[in-house]
Amino acid sequence: MSEITAGDFRYYDLRRRTASDDIGALFPDWQPGDERVAVFTPHDDDGALGAGYSMLAAMANGAEVYVMVFCDGWAGYSTPEEASGIVALRGEETLEAYRSMGVPEENILRMGYADFSVLPYIGWHLDSGKLGTIANVVPTLRRLQVTRLLIPNGYREHVDHEAVHRVGAFDGPQVGDAILAEYGRAKPVRSFMQYAVWADLSPEDALVSGEDTRVRANRAIVATPKVEDAVMEAVLAWKSQGQVIEGLVDQRAGRRHGDKWLEVYYSFDPRPLLDYGPYHKLIETIA
Repeated sequence: MSEITAGDFRYYDLRRRTASDDIGALFPDWQPGDERVAVFTPHDDDGALGAGYSMLAAMANGAEVYVMVFCDGWAGYSTPEEASGIVALRGEETLEAYRSMGVPEENILRMGYADFSVLPYIGWHLDSGKLGTIANVVPTLRRLQVTRLLIPNGYREHVDHEAVHRVGAFDGPQVGDAILAEYGRAKPVRSFMQYAVWADLSPEDALVSGEDTRVRANRAIVATPKVEDAVMEAVLAWKSQGQVIEGLVDQRAGRRHGDKWLEVYYSFDPRPLLDYGPYHKLIETIA
């Protein structure tokens, strides 16, 4: 397969109706040579399935990419005989998959939570006496000096996807806060985006923007076929997942855009500030 370059991507702001060859349309204020993109993937294959194009685009534009796998994969087997060795097997397949996309092995981080079980770990100190997600995530993101976060769709996709979405949306902004100094300091994460693995995104942004609620994403990438080929090569490395993701692989045909391929995202502000202006104006109109 030929090398993937920055020229293999075109970026779209679906709210402004603009297109650009500059990755800054996807990641605002892109700073070449100083970008570290972390992909939060609930299950090992979700990041490739939902955010593969943006990962490859980021690397083609000089960024370092980290894949943070939250679940251990213990439930990802299709026959009883596979159960005892599935976690180790999924770990090997995950390394093969993301390495094939160009992610260094040391950048593939396994967080170790059990499948279907991330939600009760949200927080820092848990009733069980164990430490929760924030005690794991914030120190890691500060150590890596992450500049961008790609997090899963939190809308009706999977309980682990919803949980990891919350971790990204609420723990991620803590990275740049002047708290917990013993865990290092880092600048705030520059941008946050959601990716979808199979379910539609929340209609919130479309409703607020007055847009067609069938167009829920607000960013998109159109990529050349070799980008899709690279993602599919990675996805097929999860041989143990063949039956599990068969439908997801078939669903990818809907991404075809003429002779190219489409991937969509929802760029969002995890800390939208309250604007009192409209309230002042409204109060002035009330007798």
